[in-house]
Amino acid sequence: MSTRLPRERGARLFIGALALGALACFAFAALHWQSSDPIKFACYLALALLASSLKIKLPGINGTMSVNFLFILLGVLELSFGETLVIGFAAVFAQCYWRASNSRPIHVIFNLSQLPLGTAVAFGVYRFASTHIANGGRPLALLAVAIAYFAFNTLVMSVIIWLTEGKPLLKVWSECYFWSFPYYLVGAAIVGLVSFLNARIGWQAALLVLPPVFLIYRSYRLYLGKLEDEKKHAEQVSNLHMRTIEALALAIEAKDDTTHEHLQRVRVYAMELAKELGLNEDETEALRAASVLHDIGKLAVPEHIISKPGRLTPEEFEKMKIHPIIGAEILEQVEFPYPVVPIVRSHHEKWDGTGYPNGLSGNAIPIGARILAAVDCLDALASDRQYRRGLPLDEAMARVAAESGKSFDPRVVEVLQRRYVQLEKLAHERPLKTPAKLSKDVKVERGLAPAAGFADSAKPVGRAEDSSQDFLSSIAAARQESQILFELTQELGTSLSLGDTLSMLSARLKRLVPHEAMAVYVVRKDDLLVPEYVNGDNFRLFSSLKIPIGEGLSGWVAQNNKPIVNGNPSVEPGYLNDPTKYSTLCSALAVPLEGVSGVVAVLALYRAQQDGFSKDHLRILLAIGSKLGFAIENALKSRIAERSVASDQLTGLANSKSLFLYLDREIGRCARSGLPVGVFLADIDKFKQINDRLGHLQGDKLLQLFAEGLRNSCREYDYPARLGGDEFAIVVPNLRETAAGEIAERLRGIATWAGQNVSADKTVTVTIGQAFYPADGMSAEQLLAAADRRMHNSKAVHNDDDASERLIGVRK
Repeated sequence: MSTRLPRERGARLFIGALALGALACFAFAALHWQSSDPIKFACYLALALLASSLKIKLPGINGTMSVNFLFILLGVLELSFGETLVIGFAAVFAQCYWRASNSRPIHVIFNLSQLPLGTAVAFGVYRFASTHIANGGRPLALLAVAIAYFAFNTLVMSVIIWLTEGKPLLKVWSECYFWSFPYYLVGAAIVGLVSFLNARIGWQAALLVLPPVFLIYRSYRLYLGKLEDEKKHAEQVSNLHMRTIEALALAIEAKDDTTHEHLQRVRVYAMELAKELGLNEDETEALRAASVLHDIGKLAVPEHIISKPGRLTPEEFEKMKIHPIIGAEILEQVEFPYPVVPIVRSHHEKWDGTGYPNGLSGNAIPIGARILAAVDCLDALASDRQYRRGLPLDEAMARVAAESGKSFDPRVVEVLQRRYVQLEKLAHERPLKTPAKLSKDVKVERGLAPAAGFADSAKPVGRAEDSSQDFLSSIAAARQESQILFELTQELGTSLSLGDTLSMLSARLKRLVPHEAMAVYVVRKDDLLVPEYVNGDNFRLFSSLKIPIGEGLSGWVAQNNKPIVNGNPSVEPGYLNDPTKYSTLCSALAVPLEGVSGVVAVLALYRAQQDGFSKDHLRILLAIGSKLGFAIENALKSRIAERSVASDQLTGLANSKSLFLYLDREIGRCARSGLPVGVFLADIDKFKQINDRLGHLQGDKLLQLFAEGLRNSCREYDYPARLGGDEFAIVVPNLRETAAGEIAERLRGIATWAGQNVSADKTVTVTIGQAFYPADGMSAEQLLAAADRRMHNSKAVHNDDDASERLIGVRK
């Protein structure tokens, strides 16, 4: 249940009790009404109503204060209880509704209920003091009344603020009300003077109270105005502090692959746990800042370690362990007004003392660091990271709970386990000087290993007799490995066909480095890795990947030019986006392949076995990596050269030579499978006139647009080409003659679209001819000749129709 509901209920009960007390006071006043001088009473009432508009807003809380207490004190000395009650009630009622922008009924009831009880307390203290103090009792009694009235009113206000806003009772009273105590004493002195003059001159002397009332009001306003200015300045400094925190948080995000959503969730979780565990204001504010700054020390950790999508080596973990120390040193320069630095320094300490950097345990760890450690771990487990997918929230919470009493404070885990579902919903509802020298080279002695384990651990050295037994087999294995490596390096680069090179690599590499799947991703100009060769398990998944440089496992390898051993295959972008899909591959070995111009490709091997690759496997890939990189680079250059010879320079489509070669291969395939193939030729009508009318540049644009539309309308296995000039061709495998009309209509639509984009001319048309294997020919030459003949026959008929139309027009 939310703590807001009990507070609201308690406030309503408190106000109800005040209202019942006020009704009792009014009943008593009505039964014992006295008024010795109605004119005097009316004058005091008018003065009180006039002064009721002089109210000021109290700083830091939702409340106001006025000078009405002067008339209550004056009424205690000069009027009856009933008259004083009416004056105070009328003044408060006017104050609630005179120039009030928001007078909620509950506020009005509270204010009107508070006054009768305060007045009753004042009268009771005055009667008691007057009867028990003999000589000079009247001034002392007035002083006692002022103190009692101040104490009652301010404490009642502090209680209601404590109930509604949750602020500490004594802190509200001391910070927001105690400063007004001297004004009550000054007010009592003014009332005493007015009462003295009334006794000597007459009650009309009460008019003299107006100037002091206004002076008290002005002094209130000036003092509180100064407080308000100081508050605004403090808020500006606080906002500057917060903006500094947010800027530092952005710096962390720029270095680490941590999202703003992660920081938001950690902050929401931490703040709610701080309330639940009763942290004081300084501890809470410190935790609020530390929740977004705890990893700022990672700015000093090499980026390739932070973004590594795999387990850390022992050397990399040593570098990572210094980030709490560096973070603390950075934040010491900010000089926070609350203890942020100890939380940041200790957020990797563990309850049982096995954490780092100082090995603190139990309550020696700051409470903020204990909260942050549990919250950060929960959200990290439930979030996607470079080296693994996020766990379901319930499973992540179960893992955190399993570490209660070991890594985390049991009290913190108990609260987190009880409220984590509610906190997750709440998180979704809500969106510097640097030190002269940072301790980058410090060695942290504590910390046994990262939670995920090391990338590799040295295998224990066997006994002497075991080593001697394996000696001969090791020599034989090394000789076989050397022979295979020699043959592999000899064959690399002997072929400029990239497919042949990678197929040979796959066959030879299987014997050296066991794996279930292999992929070679080449670097494209748009900073994407695309699969050039894939073999083995999950073939379709790997073949569909397009990996941005710097993302996922292979993207990280390409960007940092560093290998990864036993990385997680599922972190490749797009590999397992669908949670219903399941992969049996659990480990990956990826190495960069360099050419003259830098990294040209990434070779990735995958295994179903967890930690399936060793340092020896990495050594083998690194041994062939340089030569393989040059072979891939040369093959890619050869492919580009081949494509430039085989393609049309203007449109990028295949040229006529490529068309003939492809069509011959396709006819051979169809002859074996018994399937048909269609050939379509399209000639743009009156293209010379278009060139003459619009210019050659626009004519070229028309050809390029037609080629683009032709390419976009083709299936994967269709083959569009430009034969030359304004004539295009398309080879359509597996097409029956009955579907020819649909292809022809599509070509006419492309021509119309291209014409509209060049000159808004909807009259651009094409003449089409088609031929089919085997009905119209058995070779590429025969099919193209048949299609060309039909196209020219159609064009001739079209031209005759145009001539007839022109002749008819002349005769008319």
